[in-house]
This record gives sequence, structure tokens and C-alpha cells, in this order.
Amino acid sequence: MTPATRQEVLGLYRKVLRIAKTWQSASGQIEETMREKEYIRNEARTLFRKNRNVTDPKLIKQCIEECEARIEIGLHYNIPYPRPIHLPPMGLAHKQGRTLRHQEKLRKISKPIYLKSHDEVS
Repeated sequence: MTPATRQEVLGLYRKVLRIAKTWQSASGQIEETMREKEYIRNEARTLFRKNRNVTDPKLIKQCIEECEARIEIGLHYNIPYPRPIHLPPMGLAHKQGRTLRHQEKLRKISKPIYLKSHDEVS
């Protein structure tokens, strides 16, 4: 990892922790705000520690893009949790009757960037 990339990653980590510190839930209830703050901190710790030993520049770039996307979506919608997507079962299948393996590949490709690591952690 280059020093510039390291600084960018550490800056993102600090940014997430600052967001957690000043976070207010949409409902304004203290209990919910505290739960959401704790979720933000735990999710950041888990994902940053999981990706600590990543050395591939393309994978590092993808992780940075995912982090930035989750920050922007969380701030925009005022929810710390990843926004769910709905892909109906077998909704991406071709009319020629593709196999289940092909269906899983299509579902993986169609997953938004901000959900790439969510299923691996949860």
C-alpha cells in the first residue's frame, strides 16, 4: 500500500468515527441514536480490520469506493444501515433456462457497490 493510499484509508476511518460521534437518528430518540452510533463504530471496526491486510491496488480502490458510497448514502438517507435491494428470485434468468449457477453470478454482478462486504460481515 502506498503512503498516499494509507493516508486516504486512515482519513476515511477517521471520517466514519467522526460521523458516529455526531450521529443523530431520524426519530431523534436517544436509545435509537445510541444504537445507531454503536452500529456505525462496530461496522467500521469490523470492515477496516477485515481489510487490513489487503494489498491488491484494485481491491483497495474498490473498498475505498464502497466506504465512500456507504458514507454518502448513510448521510443522505439518515440511516446507518446499508439500503436493501430487492432482486426477485430468478428475476434475472434468461428465457433459455439458464442454470442456478448462472443465476447466482447475475445476482452477484447486479449487487450495488455499497453492499459488497455487508453480506460477508453479517
